[in-house]
Amino acid sequence: MSVRHATVSTPPGPFTVVVTSDPDGRDVVLAGGWTADLDQLLPVVHPTLRPVRSERVEDLPVLDVVEKFFAGDVTGIDDVPVLQRSGPFLTRAWEVLRTVPAGQPDTYAAFAARCGRPAAVRAAANACARNAAALFVPCHRVLGSDGGLGGFRWGTPVKRWLLDHEAEHAAVPA
Repeated sequence: MSVRHATVSTPPGPFTVVVTSDPDGRDVVLAGGWTADLDQLLPVVHPTLRPVRSERVEDLPVLDVVEKFFAGDVTGIDDVPVLQRSGPFLTRAWEVLRTVPAGQPDTYAAFAARCGRPAAVRAAANACARNAAALFVPCHRVLGSDGGLGGFRWGTPVKRWLLDHEAEHAAVPA
């Protein structure tokens, strides 16, 4: 598997994305997060997808989408292809995360219900924690049931920044 990664500066800090190619040669995101250190990204990638090495490149097409997100196009990330692997619940949860609209965060309880398992609040939180493709699978859009930020692998200040940015730029129905 040919894997490449690149880092771009963003307002909350350096953002690194790791991509591979699908069978048609298109880039697919394996991981993303607010770090310039590849070793902080790869441990969350499923072992069957985790690359042995990755080529550092100066630019990747997906970084155009990242830059547009930070410029205010908060829905562009919705169409970026992502490849993650796990059991049925986590796979479903990651799919559901991609449907949480920018500017309209869910609680962990509501997210669990949307995943079809309303009692599985801890499992829903675990799906967020095990999400390797941060930003593209927007786990930052899930809040604690008390309305608090809850956790975020890249730190709650980054999560707060993302939520505020999306609230400012998302088209939220009145």
